[in-house]
Formats: sequence, structure tokens, C-alpha cells
Amino acid sequence: MDDEFFMLKALGEAEQALSMGEFPVGCVLVYNDSVLVTGARYHSTPDTHNELDHAEMLALRRLVDLEKEIDRERVILFSTLQPCLMCYSAIILNGIRQIVYAYEDVMGGGTNLDLKRLNPFYQDMQISVKAHVLRERSLAFFKTFFADSKNTYLKGSLLAEYTLGQ
Repeated sequence: MDDEFFMLKALGEAEQALSMGEFPVGCVLVYNDSVLVTGARYHSTPDTHNELDHAEMLALRRLVDLEKEIDRERVILFSTLQPCLMCYSAIILNGIRQIVYAYEDVMGGGTNLDLKRLNPFYQDMQISVKAHVLRERSLAFFKTFFADSKNTYLKGSLLAEYTLGQ
């Protein structure tokens, strides 16, 4: 499996989101070395803002809509930003056990959650997380986003300050 190849696909989704003024998160779900579905952050602009249309959530919705038999434990999720707690929970509840991300979310990243401290349903889940694949390329998109005065999403947040200080 070529992690950089598939992360480039996620970065393409992020670039498309950024070109539309959206928060530059892209996601691809990979199975048997092929992209199954993609997602890009949507509705992060002031006029349409909601916190449900994260790239990972949109990709998961598309996965659910596929009419294929897929061993979800063999699906690998690639995201340009460390999944938040909402997305991380949805990822693992949908049976995906491998996550690869580019840039760390120092404010809302959820993949550091210790599942062993949760209720029994989660305690035995074995999740593999690989960080910082093509980190600098993803970071460049987030710097561009946060440096643009037209973008108000998470402006002044810990993530914005951390990103702009890189």
C-alpha cells in the first residue's frame, strides 16, 4: 500500500474544498488498493456553516450507500487532517480500523482517545493510526486557508494560531 499515493488523492479533495472557500479537509476510503469513495469538507462558510459535513462523514455516508460487500476492517481512511472526535467515533463505529492522516489537529483531533477507558463496546477495538503522511503539503493548504481574511471558520482558534505559527 502506497500511503503517499492515496494521501495525494485526499489532498486533491482538500484542494477542491479550498478552491470553493471551504476548510481544506479531504478524505478517501481505500479498499484492496483502490479508492472506494471520497469526501471533502462542505458547509464551513459563514452562510452555510454546520458541523456535520466533515470530509470523513461525507465519505462514510458514500460508503454506506455503496451496494457492495466490503470487509470494512480492511478499509483504510486517508484524511488531510486528523479526524475530530465525531469523525473518529463514526469511523470506528462503521468498522474501519485503519486511519492515515496528514496534519495534526491540535485543537480537536480525536484519534488520541484511549478506547480502553471507555465502555466495553469500545475497549477491545484495535485501531491503527498513522500520522504525518505528506504533512507539509496539507499544512500548506491550512496556512493558505487561515491566512485568507475572507475565511472566518475557526479564525483565531488554537488550530489557526498553531498552523500560522508553523
